[in-house]
Amino acid sequence: MENILFTAMLLLPFLFGAYIFIRPFRDTHNRNTYVFITSCLISVLVLSCVLFGSDSVHTLLRLDDSLSVAFRMDGMTKVFAVIVAVLWPIAVLYSFEYMSHEENENRFFGFYTLTYGVVLGIAFAENYFTLYFFYELLTLATLPLVMHAMDDKARFAGKRYITYSMSGAALGFIAMILISRGGSLSYSVGGSIVGGSPDYWRVVFLLAFLGFGAKAAIVPLHSWLPSAGVAPTPVTALLHAVAVVNSGVFAILRLIYCSVGTSILYGSWAQDVAMALCCITIVYGSAMALRNRNLKRRLAYSTVSNLSYILLGACCMCPAGLAAALMHMVVHSAVKITLFFVAGALLCATHHKLKNVEDYEGLGAKLPLLFTVFGISSLALIGIPPLAGFQSKWSIAEAGVALGTPMGLVGAVSLAISAFLTGMYLIDVLIKAGFPLKGSESAHVEKPGWRINLSLIILTVLVLVLSIWSEQVYALLASVAGLI
Repeated sequence: MENILFTAMLLLPFLFGAYIFIRPFRDTHNRNTYVFITSCLISVLVLSCVLFGSDSVHTLLRLDDSLSVAFRMDGMTKVFAVIVAVLWPIAVLYSFEYMSHEENENRFFGFYTLTYGVVLGIAFAENYFTLYFFYELLTLATLPLVMHAMDDKARFAGKRYITYSMSGAALGFIAMILISRGGSLSYSVGGSIVGGSPDYWRVVFLLAFLGFGAKAAIVPLHSWLPSAGVAPTPVTALLHAVAVVNSGVFAILRLIYCSVGTSILYGSWAQDVAMALCCITIVYGSAMALRNRNLKRRLAYSTVSNLSYILLGACCMCPAGLAAALMHMVVHSAVKITLFFVAGALLCATHHKLKNVEDYEGLGAKLPLLFTVFGISSLALIGIPPLAGFQSKWSIAEAGVALGTPMGLVGAVSLAISAFLTGMYLIDVLIKAGFPLKGSESAHVEKPGWRINLSLIILTVLVLVLSIWSEQVYALLASVAGLI
């Protein structure tokens, strides 16, 4: 029975997505109903696996003794899978209204549904090979979404996206070959390396860290992410909060804790190099977010910064660091998808004419729901107590200081600098919207429909729930991290 459940969960997104291409819908209502029921069904299957599934291995395809496409569930899988399963149907609901103003909706929802299955393949991967296989598929599945408009800007963004993604994947592939020669590709608590020089494996780790770091937007491999902002907002939210970037982060978590292993990396120069890259990215991303006036690009650079919050916690290479990383992964996913959805709703409300922060002068009175949602989510991302971002950021800083190393302290300082900059670039939006300059006139707007509003309300409630029970959520994630 469990095998059937796993197989259905992993295959149905591909089958349902392919059906849209084989039999394109002519009626918008019928297609939307089909896509929404599909996404909810898949999410129910995912949550059922998380709640009732075991940690047994499910092999879909065996190529030889060392290579197989296989799936298994552990604590990390559950965290990533729940994030995806909860947020995906909400994103689909939002997309119905947003994409009604776009063309080629069947193509969009076909690839959107396929991407769900690819991300689940990454989340449930039992070994490096399976994760790598779906990791490459993720680039191919999301490329048409990035290039949806098919204009010059979209094509440029697509070229940059595939160049960075494939280049990073190539480094990950080289690391996979090297790991297969010195150990098992199957993920194992504590790592799967057997023998060999520790410094050799540290070099292999950094190779893979940079490779997977391309999708996790590590500086200097980050520039594809702001460029991808030309895609429709449901796509940028998918890229920046749920699917692509979290897949890069998740691959690095697997690399540290289940492939190379912390016993080889902890206290080494490789750990310091990885943490240094994270600190640089944290501060750089926040500074660039403050500098950019386009709201979607500002949020994109914010994502660049916050992804390295997660990686910084993971690079502490201890249970407390992993728990903090997982906590921020959960919080950032919920908060950032909300912020992007507000940005998209503002584009819809102004007929895609107003994109910069200055353009929203005085709109707070005309669009109170949007800016209330933006305000709550902004405070959560800044880390104002008792909202959820405080718990995750504080935990990462604690883990860094507890290392007792110079890089651990640098990490804590970089978090403080970033939190200050985050406050500046998010509060700036709220001040302009809520407290316009004397004599300024706000633009004409059209209020979003019920599907966008409902999506934003659900997400805001989710952010508040995470905030109210942040200690309990962290304790649950700490129990997961303690098993690694």
